[in-house]
Amino acid sequence: MPIYFIFLFPAVAYLMGSVSGAILFSKVFNLPDPRTIGSCNPGAANIFRSGKVYLSILVFMFDLLKGMLPVWLAYRLDLPLLYISLTALAVCIGHIYPIFFQFKGGKGVATALGTIAPIGWDLSGLILLVWLLVVLISGYSSLASVITAVLAPIFIWWFRPEFTFPVSVLACLIIWRHHDNLERLWKGGESKLFRLNKRKK
Repeated sequence: MPIYFIFLFPAVAYLMGSVSGAILFSKVFNLPDPRTIGSCNPGAANIFRSGKVYLSILVFMFDLLKGMLPVWLAYRLDLPLLYISLTALAVCIGHIYPIFFQFKGGKGVATALGTIAPIGWDLSGLILLVWLLVVLISGYSSLASVITAVLAPIFIWWFRPEFTFPVSVLACLIIWRHHDNLERLWKGGESKLFRLNKRKK
């Protein structure tokens, strides 16, 4: 395999990550730009808060798949761990800092989950379960994302220890992207996912 082919993976993954599902589907369905409503974050949670449940599911699946596909292909081609890790980081950075949208993107939660899926469905299912439980108990999507990001490297270390470092880097990136949410949570000003959606109804 040519060496340039290996280095193409992170570059292509970044470009894939830069395609925002929230903005794309909002345009297709003639809905307001998600960067101008709610939390102004182009992600599935903000779409959900607007009352468009079906669209939030589409956005979540899109962001998850764009994270999964390049990592799955690199994994299937048996590329070195370093390149698989760089591919996963690149697609998440693309989602968070998209070149197509002035480097202003989402929080990277669904895309990061997608990058973990090729490692093991049981592992990604466990991570998703933790996120859902925290959301159902607390009502805060941001809190669920941060707690899941903290626990994800521990789960990875238990199941697939060789991926602990890249997943830890992803977790730190996600926590950093939620620093505004953490400040609002501390001050009691963070909006609950379900309560806000019910008010819209």
